[in-house]
Amino acid sequence: MELLFSNLAHGFGVALSFDNLLFALLGALIGTAIGVLPGIGPVATISLLLPITFGQPATTAIIMLAGIYYGAQYGGSTTAILLNLPGEVSAVVTTLEGYKMARNGRAGAALAIAALGSFFAGSVATILVAASGPLLTEVALSFGPADYFSLMLLGLVISSVLAQGSVVKSVGMVVLGVALGLVGTDVQTGQQRFTFGIPELSDGLNFAAMAMGVFGIAEIILNLERPEVRSVLSAKVGSLFLTKEEWKRATPSVLRGTILGSALGILPGGGASLASFGSYMMERKMARGKAEFGSGAIEGVAGPEAANNAAAQTSFIPLLTLGIPSNAVMALMVGALIIQGIQPGPRMVESQPDLFWGLICSMWIGNLMLLVINLPMIGMWVKLLQVPYKYMYPAILTFCAIGVYSINNNVFDVYQTVFFAVLGYVFAKIKMEPAPLLVGFVLGPMMEEHLRRAMLLSRGDPMVFVERPISGVLLAISALALGLMLLPGLRKKKEAAMAG
Repeated sequence: MELLFSNLAHGFGVALSFDNLLFALLGALIGTAIGVLPGIGPVATISLLLPITFGQPATTAIIMLAGIYYGAQYGGSTTAILLNLPGEVSAVVTTLEGYKMARNGRAGAALAIAALGSFFAGSVATILVAASGPLLTEVALSFGPADYFSLMLLGLVISSVLAQGSVVKSVGMVVLGVALGLVGTDVQTGQQRFTFGIPELSDGLNFAAMAMGVFGIAEIILNLERPEVRSVLSAKVGSLFLTKEEWKRATPSVLRGTILGSALGILPGGGASLASFGSYMMERKMARGKAEFGSGAIEGVAGPEAANNAAAQTSFIPLLTLGIPSNAVMALMVGALIIQGIQPGPRMVESQPDLFWGLICSMWIGNLMLLVINLPMIGMWVKLLQVPYKYMYPAILTFCAIGVYSINNNVFDVYQTVFFAVLGYVFAKIKMEPAPLLVGFVLGPMMEEHLRRAMLLSRGDPMVFVERPISGVLLAISALALGLMLLPGLRKKKEAAMAG
């Protein structure tokens, strides 16, 4: 315990430096803004901002990117409540009760409980990350190459199973992601693979170009097809103070949402949207005001908002301790770390204490900033919705082209971005979720490395993956998860849940 407190003190020392504070605030502001603006989620924004991070120290860069992720969870609730327009996927559930509350003249109370619940859940989840990080790191150090391979395979399987749409399509996207990750020069033999004689591909595909194309630019093209529908609520926001009865009803929901979100955030393929939906379903069964659901129940705002923020924070646990991304945003974080020359994994606590503890402490500071940013400045965020997309999108596209070119000062990277933008647009049209592709792209090369290492140590015996207890259990869970999701009954339930 004494060691934990001394590490946290060190972390606060790092997080409270002027540069890190400034970038945490910048991340929180950008996150809130893209949470408010429908159609531009945290995955698209972080992928578009990756080039900015190259000139920054690793700790500062990751602090800003993390701020964007959990800031978007806060911002998404503002438009969900006031306009029935979720700015972020995880805020879709908030529209169900939040907008009804706003129509009933309790918009202020809905916004207040969303922000306060988010702050509480974010703070609890940050403590969880700080407490469990070093413990999980010790466990991870006992993992062999075979265990790591099986753990990464489990991550890929669960990210496929929990992705929207068909499981077969998701598995296909994972396989494509792994294949794209193998483009370049084989580290062990020096042979070039899948480069088709193009010298620029000898170092592999550009991670930033791929992420910006598939998520950022493809999302913008899709948004241009959709009509702008933004009807600002004419009624006043009203008082931000909750009544005694509302406090009594909301508090248990926030606690339940925090627990559920913290657990689901750690799971591979989990994350904020899964947590908010799960919390809403739980509140419909357990809340005191069950009868009010559908007409503006405060529990339907408090629970999901706490859950999505808790999940956003705890999804950093597998990233920081095992080096394994639990969702698309965490895959981008892995990419950002690798670009900075840092290999995420169990040795990060020892080799990068500034980054590990600085990031954890900056999360709590970021949550406090977001509480201040969101409640008094609601009017400003709503005004942001009045900026026409026709001015916003050309500016974003120009910024992207300059950003991706500046990474290597190479026009080929811009061509890669355009190629992946077209690919991302096609994926969206044929309803193929791109998140598993990104997770596969990041984990593919790591899996190959651990597979080769395990086979070398076992002198080519594939049974090592089954004989090692940890590896065997992880492979069994992977097979079970995939098998269960291919059952027609479960598949229909999953599709209904994703649609809901």
